[in-house]
Amino acid sequence: MKVIRARNVNDAFLLGIDLFQDPRNFREQESRNGTTFESLEPVTTVYEKPWERVLLLKIRDANPFFHFIEGLWMLAGRNDLEPLTRYVKSMEDFSDDGETLWGAYGWRWRTYFGRDQLKTVIEMLRKNPNDRRCVLQMWDAYDDLDKNSKDVPCNTTIYFKIRDEKLHMTVCNRSNDMLWGAYGANAVHMSMLQEYIAGHLEVSMGTYRQVSDSFHVYHNEVWERVKDVEIDPLTYSSLKNPYDTLDGIAYTNFITKPEVFDWELDRFFHIHPEDMASYDDDTWDNPAFKNIAVPMVKAFNAHKKRDYELAYGEVMRILPNDWMTACFDWIKKRDLSWTLNNKKGDMYGK
Repeated sequence: MKVIRARNVNDAFLLGIDLFQDPRNFREQESRNGTTFESLEPVTTVYEKPWERVLLLKIRDANPFFHFIEGLWMLAGRNDLEPLTRYVKSMEDFSDDGETLWGAYGWRWRTYFGRDQLKTVIEMLRKNPNDRRCVLQMWDAYDDLDKNSKDVPCNTTIYFKIRDEKLHMTVCNRSNDMLWGAYGANAVHMSMLQEYIAGHLEVSMGTYRQVSDSFHVYHNEVWERVKDVEIDPLTYSSLKNPYDTLDGIAYTNFITKPEVFDWELDRFFHIHPEDMASYDDDTWDNPAFKNIAVPMVKAFNAHKKRDYELAYGEVMRILPNDWMTACFDWIKKRDLSWTLNNKKGDMYGK
């Protein structure tokens, strides 16, 4: 078992790249989605500060809008495709029917097995903070095993426990692409789940561990872009973490009023993104919406319309500096690319 101990997802990302730079650590392995480099043994990632969930390394160019909105989509227990394709159109490639996602985690947390597992876990830990039976299930042995589907759960089981008044979480994963999954979407979604449950229990977030059985990278353009980032493991601990460069307080809880959080989740997804401009940020109670998601949606709407002055203005309304910085960098790159392409078009009379 390989263990990657990291302060946050940015640390883990660099250490993961380092793992795949040494051919003694992996093998070339074919998969249904193409050739991979696969770790010779399972990899456990240990996050010391899982609330530092935003990948701020510009070379990766992760989509922060998609990551956060999909995290809320999961907490809402949804499996409909449309809220996601607005931010990443290629999500439709994982749908069997063009309308839903079979392996949607939130749907399985809250509906699929005939009960709301999140509510049950919260109730169990309220009654007995020492409980060791809080197992959140995502894999259905009857319907998932040998199923012909584009999308069966990669994350299969999650364990929760409280120790020293902190909620610790261990996620088990059968197949984990490092770039898009482990240190992309998973670090955001699962830590949001951890914070959601910790918020309802009024305890702090503890350690987040992700156990990845098949830990791999695909031979794609993202890997080509990041593979040559070099670190020296002997001096790595002295490198400046991206979170240390942020001005002010980098992190605030996104759930402060758990009693209305689910109601606000439902409200958020019943408002069409194009109509979000008519909703004032202050009409929401939890920071997840008023300080992050609502200005995110407004900024992304402006980006789609190529109104970058408005997009930057909305981005600056995102209060947590980590999400604001990531969204600003993502918008800026698209703004510069669009502007450059239009100037070229003007030069050639297009």
